[in-house]
Amino acid sequence: MGQMEDMETFVRIVDAGSISRAAAQLGVVKSAVSRRLNDLEKRLGVQLLARTTRTSSLTEAGQRYFARAQVLLTEVAEINAEAAQTSTSLTGTIKLTAPLSFGLSHLSPIISGFAKAHPELNIHMDFNDRQVDLVDEGYDLAIRIANLKDSTLKARKLIDISLVLCASPDYVRLHGAPLTPADLKQHQILHYTSSGTDSWAFTTPSGGKASLKPPAKMHSNNGDFLCQAAVDGHGIILSPSFIVWKALRQKKLVPLMCGFRPQSITAYAVYPATRHLPARIRLLIESIANQLKVQPHWDAPKTDPAP
Repeated sequence: MGQMEDMETFVRIVDAGSISRAAAQLGVVKSAVSRRLNDLEKRLGVQLLARTTRTSSLTEAGQRYFARAQVLLTEVAEINAEAAQTSTSLTGTIKLTAPLSFGLSHLSPIISGFAKAHPELNIHMDFNDRQVDLVDEGYDLAIRIANLKDSTLKARKLIDISLVLCASPDYVRLHGAPLTPADLKQHQILHYTSSGTDSWAFTTPSGGKASLKPPAKMHSNNGDFLCQAAVDGHGIILSPSFIVWKALRQKKLVPLMCGFRPQSITAYAVYPATRHLPARIRLLIESIANQLKVQPHWDAPKTDPAP
């Protein structure tokens, strides 16, 4: 095992937070990772990690080495990527996670095309609406649809996604249509629990801001389930347009409060800031971004507003 491999192992240990997690992510036994770290420290003649039976932390020398190692590994990855540009095929493994509804409906064709163009790649695809911990669980990349909070992750914007407030025609006939955000408090609300907030925010016709936390009749962490519940007349949903567009086009749902524009959300490609980005991950992000940058089909044509 050479010094570069030992350096990569050290960075992965720091990135993962422990030797055992790094071993799990690398697919090797814990003793092998410990040995690589010991070999690196012996070669350098300095302790990089202060280890106890329960925890480990960077020493002052380890902090300096980690910062420089990140830069060096990134440069090496870029050099290798440039040298490999003559090859049309990528190799290695990509571990990717994406929201269930958006992933199955709109990312699957992109991932499939990328895999077909690079048949030597191994792709581990996880469709899940929960926010996976990329570092702890060893993921290379996540597609997230949210207003991102500050974190240690890096993010690339992919596309803005509009939200639609809507309900079934039968629900509107039985309960009436809300005219303002305040009216929503009197209605049956279907709430998406993985949005990260209980508030619904709108831009008013005059350009102002309005927000509220409407009491929910039904909760779910899956947008497709809530869309069907709205179609079945159970209440009002505030949903990404990529989930409800077919129901709107088929008039199974009708948009509400069209003078009030819901706050949009954004789809991002997110990856650990402390991990150098291999060419396969960088090119996959480029492929997703390029194919999503055109106006999405789910936002056109617009449906007519409810009377």
